[in-house]
Amino acid sequence: MRRLIVIAALLGCYPVLLVSALWPAPVVFGVAAVASYVIEYIAPRAARPLPELLGKVHLGITLRFAARETMALLLVARTTGADSPWFVALAAGVLAIHAVRALHTGLAMRLRQTLARMPVTTRNIDVSALRIPKLPPRTLRDSRSVPFLYLDALPVLGAVLGAVPATLGAGLALAAGLTGALALIPYVHRATPLTDRDRVLAVVGEQIERYGPEVILYFSGATAAAYQARMWLPTLERISRRTIVVLRERGMAAHLESTGLPMVCIPSSADLMSFRALTGAKLCLYVSNVGRNVHMLRIPTLRSAFLNHGDSDKEASFNPFSRVYDEVWVAGPAGRDRYRRAKVGVRDENIHEVGRPQLEGISTEGPGLPYRTVLYAPTWEGWNDDLFHTSLITMGPRIVRALLDHRPPLRVIYKPHPLTGHRDKRAARAHRKIVTMIEARELAKSKARHPSRAAGAGPRIQHLIVDGAEPHLYDCFNQCDLLISDISSVVADFLASEKPFAVTNVPGLPEGAFHERYPSTEAGVLLGEDLSGLADFLDGEDTLARARVKLRSYLLGPEYPDALARFNAAVERVFST
Repeated sequence: MRRLIVIAALLGCYPVLLVSALWPAPVVFGVAAVASYVIEYIAPRAARPLPELLGKVHLGITLRFAARETMALLLVARTTGADSPWFVALAAGVLAIHAVRALHTGLAMRLRQTLARMPVTTRNIDVSALRIPKLPPRTLRDSRSVPFLYLDALPVLGAVLGAVPATLGAGLALAAGLTGALALIPYVHRATPLTDRDRVLAVVGEQIERYGPEVILYFSGATAAAYQARMWLPTLERISRRTIVVLRERGMAAHLESTGLPMVCIPSSADLMSFRALTGAKLCLYVSNVGRNVHMLRIPTLRSAFLNHGDSDKEASFNPFSRVYDEVWVAGPAGRDRYRRAKVGVRDENIHEVGRPQLEGISTEGPGLPYRTVLYAPTWEGWNDDLFHTSLITMGPRIVRALLDHRPPLRVIYKPHPLTGHRDKRAARAHRKIVTMIEARELAKSKARHPSRAAGAGPRIQHLIVDGAEPHLYDCFNQCDLLISDISSVVADFLASEKPFAVTNVPGLPEGAFHERYPSTEAGVLLGEDLSGLADFLDGEDTLARARVKLRSYLLGPEYPDALARFNAAVERVFST
């Protein structure tokens, strides 16, 4: 609805502009023009997909600005006359503004393409010898040159006062636009040497050799999957060997949390396989099974170990692709048993139990609030139907509704998987329904006549939707008393807290068969599609506390020595052989 209102307000200005230009009614034209500029500016923020939607129906931003300029010319023609030399000068000036915008767009695209063609980009590595120029201000480097379009406000609003002010406005806009476009030329000139592939690779390689990496964390994938590498960065910062992060997709480093580890992005497979600066390392760690892993696996001097991005009963935790690695590192005995049962070709002697060092900060205590908090953290829909474990589509909205309506009141934290809706739009729709449900409940509470802190009322409960990287999943663990999740690594990681959890039975298996197939759920309450088990989970007695402690050791390994010590020992073992 909001999107339709914004579109109607934006496009509705143009008939008013046309009529007031032909009337002519300069004051009405000026009011409509100001309104159209204001709505044009706020529309992309008020209705985010709006520019793309209007572009698809041939009402893109350039056409809208050109239409407004045309109507300003009509206004001047009606008030001054088309024979006036000022009208001719105004028309030429408006066209020249677009020519300057085209010049700027060409230069901005040239700068962007030059930087995009760099064979390697870095972070936390001294590459000052490359003399990489600072980027120009955002308004100058925008290759769509949208800020330049707004310069036409000078002649358009000047037309309200007459031909002379409009023409002078066009001259000022032309001068400002030309100044901005020419200001890009030094940036483009300084960036040109960065296209020298051999020199850039040599300079970066020299710095990496000077650092002397011993361990490599390799990652390739979509930006939405950046969490898979992000979770391992704090651990690798603490091991006793020098680590470097190798990425393959440009811009991926921006999606990884702040870290002091050196990062290098090498998009070309040929450049990566011939990049000698990495051959001094001895161990390469992989967090996901993607096709581009093969480019690093071809380096014969590196011992490869598959870390995965979480231990769970999902098929991804015993993928047959894992046999391409020299070693597979799992958290505890459960990980080893999964590969044994699956018989996918991973030899038992190549499996090593290293714990989950990321879980070190997870508390076994609840948040200590006067009400209980339930975390609902469903997984995504998986790459295919065999990996479909999400409860979002079939159960998600009903679970959240039951939590919101529970008495006594509960606090709800909803944290969906980052890839939710990536394959199945039904999951995206269910996610939006849950978000709307929680937001509506919060809005209703804020509009209530009698505030929650009135006499006799309990404390105000504020529900939380976590649809970004912050707060982190493990922070959500510490903020909750109970967890509801699906078959995923969330369940295994939550066991570090030893708090009660429930798992959704999406496939509808009998309870015994479900626990046999998914051992990580044995110490949890099973939720059927009809939400059977939910009431007992929320209000019944906790009888699984001892089972959770036992399952924790099975999934995550022994408590002593701690996980970081075991992980570091696994790294050192590679260097001692």
